[in-house]
Amino acid sequence: MSTAGAAAQRYAWLSIAAAVATIALKVLAWRLTDSVGLLSDALESVVNLVAAVMTLWMLIVAVRPPDENHAYGYSKAEYFASGFEGLLILVAAIAIAATAVERLLAPRPLAQVGLGLAISSVASAVNFGVARVLFRAARQHHSIALEADAHHLMTDVWTSAGVIVGVLAVAMTGWLRLDPIIALAVAANIVYTGFRLMQRSALGLMDRALPQERLDTIRSVLAGYEDRGLEFHALRTRQAGGRSFISVHVLVPGDWSVRRGHEMVEEIEAALREAVPNANILAHLEPLGEPVSYRDMTLDR
Repeated sequence: MSTAGAAAQRYAWLSIAAAVATIALKVLAWRLTDSVGLLSDALESVVNLVAAVMTLWMLIVAVRPPDENHAYGYSKAEYFASGFEGLLILVAAIAIAATAVERLLAPRPLAQVGLGLAISSVASAVNFGVARVLFRAARQHHSIALEADAHHLMTDVWTSAGVIVGVLAVAMTGWLRLDPIIALAVAANIVYTGFRLMQRSALGLMDRALPQERLDTIRSVLAGYEDRGLEFHALRTRQAGGRSFISVHVLVPGDWSVRRGHEMVEEIEAALREAVPNANILAHLEPLGEPVSYRDMTLDR
């Protein structure tokens, strides 16, 4: 296993530990207050735990080396983690909404509000701290699974903040239906988050091109060689979890030797790898000025 893969898995274990801790704290807060808003918050933390376990599993799969049946590796496994997480969020939203509607029709008074909110606040602080750590780890290891987990935890933080405000409002105004109304708002918010995660996972599985800033970086590297008389076309990119795949046609003067052309391609590939970390690069060498070199410029060759 690579060092980066092992490090990413350690962060996944951190997420699992945080999910277990916040579930315990939020269930305690719900039991003390009998707030459906806090119950919805606890349910989302259960989703966090299942999602964190799925993330760990997919990170373990993603670092497997290429083999005869998977020549490009297993890095796309990370998209299954983020897609599964999005699906779980939608299921949790349905459960929250059902509980909230029931409480909306039959309101109940809240109890021990101060202690319950204090415990929920501690749980939110844990999630916030872990989310920030996961965001940094996702950028460092180029892991979409860790990034999705971090976004989910931040959603949980904002959800908790909304629930806390709602429970405080109930305690101050005595309007019991405000608690389930806040819970319904929480459900709507996490539906949006779940949809976005599933959408992003689907785009990754569909081999969407690299983000625009990465494409700009690639074109900037190639532009430096165009100033030296080379040309490029048929640039294709895709993302697969933490790995990037780049293919491009490199056109060099037709009177160059094979050795010289190959050395130039090696130099260009090295420059691209330096500019785009974790990139798998395939460069096709062609002669400048030959008509056949320009027949495959389009994406659908």
